Amino acid sequence: MSTDHEQAATAATDDDRAQRTYDIVLFGATGFVGTLIAEYLAEHAPEGLRWALAGRSTAKLERLRERLTGLDPRLGELPLLRADADDPAGLRDIAQHARVVATTVGPYITYGQELVAACADAGTDYLDLSGEPEFVDLMYVRHDARARETGARLIPACGFDSVPHDLGVQFTVEQLPEGVPLRIDGFVRTNATFSGGTFASALTAFSRGRQTAAAARDRRRHEPRLTGRRAYAPVGPPRFAKELGAWAVPLPTIDPQIVQRSARALERYGPDFRYRHYAAVKHLPVALGGVAALGALATAAQLPSARRWLSDRVKPGEGPSEERRAKSWFSVRFVGDGGGRRVYTEVSGGDPGYGDTAKMFAESALCLALDPLPSTSGQVTPAVAMGGALRERLERAGIRFRVAHAPR
Repeated sequence: MSTDHEQAATAATDDDRAQRTYDIVLFGATGFVGTLIAEYLAEHAPEGLRWALAGRSTAKLERLRERLTGLDPRLGELPLLRADADDPAGLRDIAQHARVVATTVGPYITYGQELVAACADAGTDYLDLSGEPEFVDLMYVRHDARARETGARLIPACGFDSVPHDLGVQFTVEQLPEGVPLRIDGFVRTNATFSGGTFASALTAFSRGRQTAAAARDRRRHEPRLTGRRAYAPVGPPRFAKELGAWAVPLPTIDPQIVQRSARALERYGPDFRYRHYAAVKHLPVALGGVAALGALATAAQLPSARRWLSDRVKPGEGPSEERRAKSWFSVRFVGDGGGRRVYTEVSGGDPGYGDTAKMFAESALCLALDPLPSTSGQVTPAVAMGGALRERLERAGIRFRVAHAPR
């Protein structure tokens, strides 16, 4: 229950936010993924949306604005805001003038902390593309309480990590009976390649195993205990999944943690909820090779010289060509059991690392800025903060949610 002080702070923030200069500020707009998101907003933002580009290089921002003007001549006057990730005063200024700040600047553990603090303090909605558990847990411990006071919604993992998995599980839950134990497994397939920024974030996460574990322990000490219900996301064993006709290899991503937090927050997930997260691979040698490659990457990330060498192979800001992205696709199949019923569902789309991540992220920002949503604050998940409203937006944008037939 909110205190009177919290209610007053939230009400004041709501009134203030309606008067702010910008509906959405895109921070890190000139990076590879940031540019795709800016182009998506240029093509899909409704008329009258007050949005701005932000980053550390005014020259790069000007070149991006010129590029966007080719998509919509009206964007010639699009505001440009100069700020650096380690400039608290500049970030506070952005947060105080925006309703939503959407940032692509990672690795977030290195570049993201000051912006979260600024948004939490200003009562500004914040979203990012972080797939870094350490960063997400640290930001919960440090800023969740303040964000609840001011009414800010802090929403990490609003790209391929973890929107299709979080909303896909929520969609699957809705196909199952209420009030019963639920068991859901997710199986990811894709032919896509990933960006330099994503690779850099993964390397950073692999190199910080002890810090990540410490942040998770600290979060558990601060999180309220779940009483009368249970929600957990264990690491499932590698196995042949008969229900899918493929080998299932556990995926070491943030997605199951995000799903678990949605399940903790939402009663609809039932009294006893379990989620497991896998990559689906048709052939055993490929599955074994993937496990070996992940192990080798995690080991190499522990060595500074090896980490520098790997970082030089694919640098942040780089990514595949438009032709390669056009051929990329993803599919996440879910198998859900509960109350004597089994359902199969699927979320599918195009290029997950770039095109559809830009779509998911931009539509998340638009959803926060424009749609009537449940009353939430603090660090929350995409499903808790936006749920069905975001799913409807994504379906209109071409990402498919469907109830599937059982595999033969």
